[in-house]
Amino acid sequence: MRFHAIGIAVSLTTSFCAAAAPAPTFNKEVLPILQQRCQECHRTGEAVPFTMMSWQEARPWAKSIKQAVITKKMPPWFADPHFGKFSNDRTLSQREIDTLVAWVDAGAPEGNPKDAPAPRKFVEGWTMGQPDLVVEMPNAFPVPATGVVDYQYVILPTNLKEDRWVVAAEVRPGDKSVMHHVITSIREPGSPWMPEMELGKVFVPVRGSRAGQLSTGLSGYVPGQALPSADTPQRATLLKAGSDIVLQLHYTPNGKETTDKTKIGLIFAKEPPKYQVLGGNSASLRFSIPPGDPDFHVVGVSTLQYDADLISMMPHAHLRGKAFEYRITHPSGEIETVLKVPAYDFNWQLTYYLAKPMHLLKGTKIEVIAEFDNSANNKFNPDPTKEVHWGEQTFEEMMMGYFSVVVDADKVPAGPRRRGVALTTGTGTE
Repeated sequence: MRFHAIGIAVSLTTSFCAAAAPAPTFNKEVLPILQQRCQECHRTGEAVPFTMMSWQEARPWAKSIKQAVITKKMPPWFADPHFGKFSNDRTLSQREIDTLVAWVDAGAPEGNPKDAPAPRKFVEGWTMGQPDLVVEMPNAFPVPATGVVDYQYVILPTNLKEDRWVVAAEVRPGDKSVMHHVITSIREPGSPWMPEMELGKVFVPVRGSRAGQLSTGLSGYVPGQALPSADTPQRATLLKAGSDIVLQLHYTPNGKETTDKTKIGLIFAKEPPKYQVLGGNSASLRFSIPPGDPDFHVVGVSTLQYDADLISMMPHAHLRGKAFEYRITHPSGEIETVLKVPAYDFNWQLTYYLAKPMHLLKGTKIEVIAEFDNSANNKFNPDPTKEVHWGEQTFEEMMMGYFSVVVDADKVPAGPRRRGVALTTGTGTE
């Protein structure tokens, strides 16, 4: 009986200590998590409904924060953890989730301001740091309040007098609330791509008129996109003297008239790099998704024409996009999955940067399998009664399996480069 009483006393003491444990406060436990995981997007000027730079800004959204982290809706990250490890993985640890939930459950206390870490610094709005060159649309584009806006293009001159190597690039729309995405490409001197178009003027190409090819892009923009670090000066993209930057702009009206002047910032290498970054695309441009089909597969394949290191992947589809998988077939015949996105989300088109580059030999095939849901069960489906083909508007579809590789800068093979495909051959099968 005595031992039983002692046991009860110990149990009560343990329970009391656990109950008496201080609740997390914003300044001491929560703010460091927000700085590392959230503030890149949740700050002034970004495409978010609220900012989380201070307790005063975050406190009114406490319940929403709790719901978002419990359901793992935020931060946005869709890669299956069983395939590949990624340097920009935003997945919250269970400890971080528990801390945020406990903070909200305790009434979201502010705590002592002296416990707060130093504010995270952003350079004049640039996430990557201060650019060496900024290229901007000369005139604002008027975005209507409603309706469908065709994909817009603009060709911006860099006015470079000598070749430069770009180690980091960042696209910043003027009004992120209406920008779904921006894709950049390089038009090198002598390119036959739209030579008649006036520099700096926004235009819509006539279907079938885009003769010629563009080179690998520098960067792009989608909401929530994480940028690669500029601290890798040995990796860079060549930007030849006299090159132009082509922006593809996808605007989505939100009920309010506005204007946009998108710009791109570039950071140059201080010396010629050892490795060059090239882009590829295992895409399919020919497919027909039957009406009502809930699980239609489209496959794109590229074959490397050189040894290279795979560093990143970015799947792209529209509203019927359901899932993506990247498979590598080595020359030996071995097949492995390096990225699986089981629940693709059109609103969060992320690039997945491998934590460790994957060395691939010449002849390696990069296969991308995309799944589409054209059924009425897809709440985002514009019209499940329609057969769907490739097209640039969101009510049409795309199947793009973008990827980036690194090669020795002095061993880049000569030859043509297609937009989004660098020295690869791409085929699509349904």
